[in-house]
Amino acid sequence: MRQNPLSRTERNVSAIGLGTWQLGADWGAVSEDDALAVLAASADHGVTLFDTADVYGDGRSEALIGRFLAGRPGHGITVATKMGRRVDQVPENYTPENFRAWTDRSRRNLGVDTLDLVQLHCPPTAVVEDDTTYEALDALVAGGMIAAYGVSVETCAQALAVIAHPGVTNVQIIVNPFRLKPFDEVLPAAHEAGVAIFARVPLASGLLSGRYTPQTTFAPDDHRSFNRHGEAFDRGETFSGVDYETGLAATGELAAALPDGVSLPAATLAWIASRPGITTVIPGARSVAQATANADAAALLDGGFDLDAFDALVHDVYDRRLRAAIHPHW
Repeated sequence: MRQNPLSRTERNVSAIGLGTWQLGADWGAVSEDDALAVLAASADHGVTLFDTADVYGDGRSEALIGRFLAGRPGHGITVATKMGRRVDQVPENYTPENFRAWTDRSRRNLGVDTLDLVQLHCPPTAVVEDDTTYEALDALVAGGMIAAYGVSVETCAQALAVIAHPGVTNVQIIVNPFRLKPFDEVLPAAHEAGVAIFARVPLASGLLSGRYTPQTTFAPDDHRSFNRHGEAFDRGETFSGVDYETGLAATGELAAALPDGVSLPAATLAWIASRPGITTVIPGARSVAQATANADAAALLDGGFDLDAFDALVHDVYDRRLRAAIHPHW
């Protein structure tokens, strides 16, 4: 697995990481044994970044990662967690006192003294733009509670505001064939500032798996059932904000152009990972098979698949089918 520098830290992280929302909640039930097996399969296939959050299963995802890593001394895995969504997302909740309390809880869940990387979890724009936010995060670094910090964002405008602050290690933002706007300004600005980019929701909540049809249904506790129109949180988190039927048509067009032996998920993950400025891609997985396939997609970075041709197709499909509905919003 290709390893990339994590900004100004002394760490490297895998080109394809693992997102662990699925191991916490909102994707249907995943047993503890299955969750631990997903973590093991990912690590065994070269994944060195686990992305989690204190709100995933109200700490379940963090706790499972902590259990897993405790049994693997010298694992070399960076854990990036997130904080801020266990309370109402209003600026007055983003205080130094809450930051300390949230990081204390994550340290207990993960069983560590110092968190590798903490990201604010899609905070309000007022928080992103407030200098005191970063002063409070700097204080956590100075106090040894966290080693580094970043911000997960919803919009490109928020990403650019984050990148302007010198202590930031990474920005986490949605990047996939249905969400191309970050390529316009965010990735060049991040590169110039030495800020890492984590590409989240890379398979558009599974829509880019190519497995779904108009008849596909999801469990009631799966956000792909209850958040299609932003009922619970930003609608861009579910299918990247793309209308389901439109997304199916775009997915079908992308899949039809692939050569034999290359799946759409593998092509998508490799394409994102290959784009200049992307540090890591963090697909989720609910099974060992998914985790293994995601990690194995990194092999396409070493040849055997025309990533530039796929890039041209992605842009063509986006421009014809998605740009008008997606580009102005995020």
